[in-house]
Amino acid sequence: MSDIIDALQERFGEKAVLTAHQIAERATGYWNSSPMTAKALLRPKTTAEVSAILKICHAHDQSVFTHGGLTSCVQGTKTGENDVIISLERMNSVVEVDTTSGTATLEAGVVLEQAQKAIAEQGLYLPLDLGARGSCTIGGNIATNAGGINVIRYGMARSLVLGLEAVLADGTILSSMNKMLKNNSGFDLKQLFIGTEGTLGIVTRAVVKLQPQQTTKNTALAALPDFNSVHILLNHMKNTVGASLSAFEMMEGDYFRAVTEPGWHRPPMERDYPYYILFECDGSDPQRDDERFSEVIEDAFEKGYIQDAVIPKSENERQALWGIRDDFEAILQPKSVYLYDVSLPILSMACYIQDVKNKLALFLPASKVFVLGHVGDGNLHFFVQPHSETPAAREFSDRGIYEPLKAYEGAVSAEHGIGFEKKKWLSQSRSAEEIALMRLLKATLDPKGILNPDLVIDQPKKQ
Repeated sequence: MSDIIDALQERFGEKAVLTAHQIAERATGYWNSSPMTAKALLRPKTTAEVSAILKICHAHDQSVFTHGGLTSCVQGTKTGENDVIISLERMNSVVEVDTTSGTATLEAGVVLEQAQKAIAEQGLYLPLDLGARGSCTIGGNIATNAGGINVIRYGMARSLVLGLEAVLADGTILSSMNKMLKNNSGFDLKQLFIGTEGTLGIVTRAVVKLQPQQTTKNTALAALPDFNSVHILLNHMKNTVGASLSAFEMMEGDYFRAVTEPGWHRPPMERDYPYYILFECDGSDPQRDDERFSEVIEDAFEKGYIQDAVIPKSENERQALWGIRDDFEAILQPKSVYLYDVSLPILSMACYIQDVKNKLALFLPASKVFVLGHVGDGNLHFFVQPHSETPAAREFSDRGIYEPLKAYEGAVSAEHGIGFEKKKWLSQSRSAEEIALMRLLKATLDPKGILNPDLVIDQPKKQ
C-alpha cells in the first residue's frame, strides 16, 4: 500500500478510500468507454473534507483529478493509475433558494436538472440549461463555463455566478459566497475558477443568480432554404421580440434527417429542407406573448424568411421538438463519431461549414458530417463519422475542423472546454502571451502542479 493511500485511510478510514477494482467498476461517463483507473477515489461530503484531502495530497506531491457528472466531451476527466480522484457526487444539495435576493446556493455536485426543479418549486428560474442537464453537475458547469441553449438571452455560466467557494491545491479554502449583484471590493477572484476546468482550484459551492419564473414559452420549428436565411431570421427575431428570444438552434438537413429516421423521432414536417431552426421566446404575459409570437411567424412567412413552420400546441409537443434537437443517439449508433464545438461570427458560418466539408472530403473520403448548433450565440457543433476509425482518421478529422477555423478568427472551444483533447489546438485561439499568463497563474496557485495536471495546458516537467 502506498504512503498516500495510508495517509488518506488514516484520516478518513479504510472504507472511504476506494481503490483498484472498486474504481474500475464505476461508470466513466457517456463519452468514455474505457474502465476508470486511479490510485484512489474519495467522495467527500463537505468543503472541509475536500480541504483535508488536498492537504494530504499536496504534502505527498500527489496528482488529483476532480469528477462531477462525467459529461466532459474533451477528455476532461481522464485519469491514470497513479492519480487520486475526488468525486463531488455526495456534495449534491440545493442549500438554499433565497426568493428575496433571487439567488440559489448550490453544492458543486448537485445535478443541474435537480437544481432547476428545486428552484422552480420556489417560483424562480435557473436559466442555465443544456442537453446533459440530467447528468452534468453545477461544479462542472462552472469549471467549464458551460453554455447551452439559453446563452443568447442569459449568457454563459459565468454571468450567472455571483459567489463561490473553492479549495486551492494546498487545501486553503477560499470562500466568497456573495449574493449581491454589486461588489467591487478588490479583485473578483471567483473568475479564477470559472472556465479554468479545475486546474486552479476545486469549486465546492456557488451562489447563482436566478430569474423570475417564465409563464410562457413560445416555440417554433422552422424550415429555411439556405444559410443566408438563418441570419436574416435571427435578425428578424431580435428586431421583433427583442430580449425575449431565449433560444435559436440550427440543424442542417442531414442532421434533421438522421434523427428523424424511422425508429427515432417522428418528423413534424417534411424532411428535405436544407436548414431547420428551433427557436423559443420566454415571457410573462400569456395572451400578449402568444399573439405576438404568431404575428412574428406570419411576418417571417410573408417576407420569405421561412418556408414551413410548426408551432407546438402542448408541452408534450414542445418537448418532442426539443428532443429532435437534443437527442443525437441516431448519429452515434452506427459507428464511432468525433464531436466538435467551435465558435465564430454567424456571417462567417456558411463559408466555414463549406470549408470544413471540403477539407474532410479531401482528408477523410466517405466520412459523414452532421452540423447543428446554438447559432444565436455563434456556436457550432460538428459530428464527424469517419469511414473507419484509426488514429490517423482522428488526426485528419481534427485538422479538417480546426485548420479552416483560424481564417475566420474563431475559437476551438465555444463551451466544452479544452481538456486533454484540444490542448494541441489551443494556440490557434490564444496568443503565446495569453498562454504564458495561463502558465503563470497555474504556477502561482498550484506550484506543485497537482490539480488536474496537464489539463488545458502542459505544465513544466519536474526536474
